[in-house]
Amino acid sequence: MTDQPLWTPSEARIERAAITDFMARAAGRSGRAFGDYHALHRWSVEDREAFWRLLWEYCEVIGEPGPLTLVDGDDIEHAQWFPEGRLNFAENLLRHRGDATALHFRAEDRVEYALSFDELYRQVAAVAAWMRKLGLRSGDRVAACLPNMPETVVAMLAATSLGAVWTSTSPDFGVESVLDRFGQTEPKLLFVTDGYFYNGKVIEVRDKAQAIREGLPSLLETVEVTLAGVAGEATGRLWSELLQTPHAGDIEFEPTPFNHPLYILYSSGTTGKPKCITHKVGGVLLQHLKEHRLHSDIRPGDRVFYFTTCGWMMWNWLVSVLASGASAMLYDGSPFYPDGRVLWDYCDDQDFTLFGTSAKYIDAMRKAGIEPMRTHRLQSLNTLCSTGSVLAPEAFDFVYRSIKRDLNLASISGGTDIVSCFVLGCPILPVYRGESQCRGLGMDVQVFDAEGQPVIEQKGELVCVQGFPSQPLCFWGDEDGSKYHRAYFARFPNVWHHGDFVCLTRHGGMIIFGRSDATLNPGGVRIGTAEIYRHVEQLDEVLEALVIGQDWDNDVRVVLFVVLREGQQLDDELQQKIRRTVREKCTPRHVPAKIIQVPEIPRTKSGKIVELAVRDVVHGRPVQNLGALANPAALEHFRDLEELGKN
Repeated sequence: MTDQPLWTPSEARIERAAITDFMARAAGRSGRAFGDYHALHRWSVEDREAFWRLLWEYCEVIGEPGPLTLVDGDDIEHAQWFPEGRLNFAENLLRHRGDATALHFRAEDRVEYALSFDELYRQVAAVAAWMRKLGLRSGDRVAACLPNMPETVVAMLAATSLGAVWTSTSPDFGVESVLDRFGQTEPKLLFVTDGYFYNGKVIEVRDKAQAIREGLPSLLETVEVTLAGVAGEATGRLWSELLQTPHAGDIEFEPTPFNHPLYILYSSGTTGKPKCITHKVGGVLLQHLKEHRLHSDIRPGDRVFYFTTCGWMMWNWLVSVLASGASAMLYDGSPFYPDGRVLWDYCDDQDFTLFGTSAKYIDAMRKAGIEPMRTHRLQSLNTLCSTGSVLAPEAFDFVYRSIKRDLNLASISGGTDIVSCFVLGCPILPVYRGESQCRGLGMDVQVFDAEGQPVIEQKGELVCVQGFPSQPLCFWGDEDGSKYHRAYFARFPNVWHHGDFVCLTRHGGMIIFGRSDATLNPGGVRIGTAEIYRHVEQLDEVLEALVIGQDWDNDVRVVLFVVLREGQQLDDELQQKIRRTVREKCTPRHVPAKIIQVPEIPRTKSGKIVELAVRDVVHGRPVQNLGALANPAALEHFRDLEELGKN
């Protein structure tokens, strides 16, 4: 850890940041002086009711908060935020009007178009009117298996304007994976597509869409959104018909309780059927407004991009920028087709102000020698967000060396569980190498040791010791709440246990070492997998890696799998180089007992490597849900390996 920041915000940036204005409002409200962000954070968790109510007022949320802010606040699992509050999610996202761009869409080099705020409102009005005619009501589920395109956003807003519950996946999911999700939530309406573009190819999905439709007996109707122009009979009614539905012009927004269900998101499902994580209208809106306006400094006219699919929570996060008057920039396709410059071309063409992506994408750029600083203007870009996996310290160096020097690099972390973040960026704080900048406002995030005691500058478990509005309402179908309790509250009494292995730094930032359940434990010493990836993946010969702990001789030994660059072989010399690097950069306990070359690493649909699934295969245990993986056949490379039966 270093005390020399990689980036420090200018005085002008600090002065104009929305969080600076909010800090002044909070000081006036509380009678306290806030010398810095961390003082504001302390107040936001010490007087959390005042914080969340002030945030409602500051962001001018459309709706009624009600007289009560928090009920049963000492019971984190059952606390109720704004129990008498009423609002409509879509109404808040559609509050801005005019001819400025609301949604801009690019699908590789095949399709590009945009919707203004006025046109977005008109389309939502028509689709919502059609849904009413169909008989949809508040609480009904509406599902989509669609690309990341404007029609997906329109359908979501139309559904939530009625108080319906939205749930989505991306069309690259297999039929079984989609039915494992939607089959549990029983949607009445399904949106599908004819096909999509990826890596220069047209991927036809009508047969898949038909199989999904047939596997959902709850459906009243299926609607096909045309993207790829695939010839043949549509799977259900055409989207274009919905847009012709007569309507009064103004949308009839259905007020819902603050704690009404809004979204159903799904866990990865690699250990069984996916959990149906149900999120609340008010909690999602307030949390996203906080993260966008205060932590990301998003304001009207900004152009916000996140590389995501509709099966990842970052899609839900991205579309919420409409509530701040910003444009959501949508991309569907490969980030490396026709070459590795494609997303940065889009960034320059459309003057992105925030560029969001995964840590793996940044590392892939580094290994491919892609340096946008040399090839693109990036004049408007002021924030780069990274999430999905751990952003290594060397990746921080790469961003400032090869992307842009004057840039707020926000390594954010949270997840599907809260459809938001525990750890965030901050436009008025410096960026330190390898650290996320801060804990989110209103989130009492701490690090616990094995005995449940808070620690600083020691590795431990990421926990949240107080309730917050974006906790899930429930797991859909979990009637007695037992699955929900086991997922987050079984480890530490009355504390949210998130499952990340982390360290809270003296700067007030956070270093993340990987998932707790994937933590290695050789000789009883806990090792985060990210510590090994960080150094092994810096080697020129190594494209990517996956590490597990193998049960061996009444202990655990570290086993490292590597994917090498084309033409490289895992000979004795390279093995020695890897072990020497790990020993010098980490500790002797980190050094892998076995290093094995594999052709590919298995991943979930959202691109996360699946250490637990590989560990199960190595130990001869079944992997519960292969359909959750983007490349399930890759697991065969880890089965019955002769090398792992040897000393």
